[in-house]
Amino acid sequence: MLERFRAFWTRFFSPIARLLIRLGVSADAVTLVGTIGVSAGALVFFPQGMLLTGVLVITLFVFSDLIDGHMARLTGKSSPFGAFLDSTLDRIGDGAIFAGLALYFAGDGDSRLYLVLSLVCLVMGAVTSYARARAEGLGFQAKVGIAERADRLVAILVMTGLSAIFDLPVLMYVTLWALAAASTITVVQRIWVVRQQALALPPVEPTA
Repeated sequence: MLERFRAFWTRFFSPIARLLIRLGVSADAVTLVGTIGVSAGALVFFPQGMLLTGVLVITLFVFSDLIDGHMARLTGKSSPFGAFLDSTLDRIGDGAIFAGLALYFAGDGDSRLYLVLSLVCLVMGAVTSYARARAEGLGFQAKVGIAERADRLVAILVMTGLSAIFDLPVLMYVTLWALAAASTITVVQRIWVVRQQALALPPVEPTA
């Protein structure tokens, strides 16, 4: 759903991308710095109960995901390694966000239930991505699911920020329930879709 806004934000950040290129900064460096920023925002501020600060820092660095890709296209240096690095570091950043929330609920948030839900979101979010990558590695398609990565990321950041601004933690609670359910359902959907494709393959003849 949120992919439709990618073109707008790419145009918005295009001057920054061009400036970084002129300064000799590589797209891979931007990817790395962005991941470090997202991880630091989540793992430093969330556990201290500084939810809004964490959200603002994370949001600032999340946009590097658009900038690095645009830089690679502008310079004509898109590469398989760059795509691999970007996807791998995205998983680290996503995991750090939910790990930071888990640490918050283990401390100031004081809720074992939402600590567990944060961990469910962390694990199932990673499995969602792995299921698709593994399926494509085997020649199947598994781009299905009720919530894409961008939707999950925006939902948790926006609702965590609003819960801090208006002192309404219920917004974050509801979002964690929804994301835990959506991620789990998406994993099941991808397993089912790949199973159907596998069953449609011609039987393998036994070798003599």
